[in-house]
Amino acid sequence: MLSLFHTYVDPTAEAKVSSVLRSTYLSEGEVTKEFEIELERLLGLRNCVALNSGTSALHLALTLADVHQGDEVILPAQTFVASGLTILQQGAIPVFADIDYESGNISTESIKKKISKRTKAIMPVHWGGYPCDLEKIGQLAQENNLIVIEDAAHALGATYKNIPIGAISDFTCFSFQAIKHVTTGDGGALCVNNKSAYEKAISRRWFGINRAKAPVNELGERSYNIQELGYKYHMSNYAAALGKANLTSFPERLQKRLSVATYYTKQLSGVTGINLFKYEPDRQSAYWLFGFHVENRLNFVKALKDRNVMASVVHQRIDRNDVFGGLRADLAGQTQFDKTQINIPIHDGIDQEKAEYIVSAIKLGW
Repeated sequence: MLSLFHTYVDPTAEAKVSSVLRSTYLSEGEVTKEFEIELERLLGLRNCVALNSGTSALHLALTLADVHQGDEVILPAQTFVASGLTILQQGAIPVFADIDYESGNISTESIKKKISKRTKAIMPVHWGGYPCDLEKIGQLAQENNLIVIEDAAHALGATYKNIPIGAISDFTCFSFQAIKHVTTGDGGALCVNNKSAYEKAISRRWFGINRAKAPVNELGERSYNIQELGYKYHMSNYAAALGKANLTSFPERLQKRLSVATYYTKQLSGVTGINLFKYEPDRQSAYWLFGFHVENRLNFVKALKDRNVMASVVHQRIDRNDVFGGLRADLAGQTQFDKTQINIPIHDGIDQEKAEYIVSAIKLGW
């Protein structure tokens, strides 16, 4: 069975992780810093702070944005529950905007309608790795004095108007969970545009203590005075070692993924019953997913399964969960998207031969 997801581990990873284990310096340290530097150097990310999960990155960003009890944060329901749960952690209110049916990304027109006096931030989600319209979202944020927190869990390596995702908005949150483009086993990163907020992120990720500025005194204890609430969100050295190994080949692996996506787009564009997502030429998707809309979806899934290809829905609307207050009737694009979205395999395990097989399996019909 050609699975929908795949975990890539670079051949050099075992040696790099073993080296850290032998050193016994397992927690956050030099290797973690090296991973952050490589993310910035290789991918153009800005002020990168390595963390233990993408969820931690979202929550830390919300705290740095001063999102508090009763504030509102606008986001799409087309995401994983972590996006909304981190808002609830702050005592804030998730306000769900509609999405564009043709892309799965948050609708800027819907954002406009959802802004209120209590709105503090906008959390666009780059669905499947395809960047949202950050220029329009940024303009809305500026006009209304709002913070933009990008959920870029799917979008490592994506670009918007030739600028890397991770170098545009106030905050950008990445995930290095097991099946993401680059994995650290589990992990994440927060990119911060403001230097002052970046310094706060460094300290808040470890209890409110900046290790680099908290030297060990003669008694063997670090010298510090915690002035604001912090968390245990730091990334360990051994996780960073795995990330460094997997990052080295990422640019080449991303190009292979883009090549498969181009092939899928060309081959499936004329297939009856399939409507491909609409992508604008001013941005480049990272293609964590290759999704589209399909007629007779259940038949499609069953037919491909019989041909040893997995096709699946990924993340139905999160407002269906009671913790978020129940379904929003006014999200027409979201409702329609939920009925027809489907995804086929696109990952490091899919080469040209397998891509051709998947296309041929689809063209046999359902």
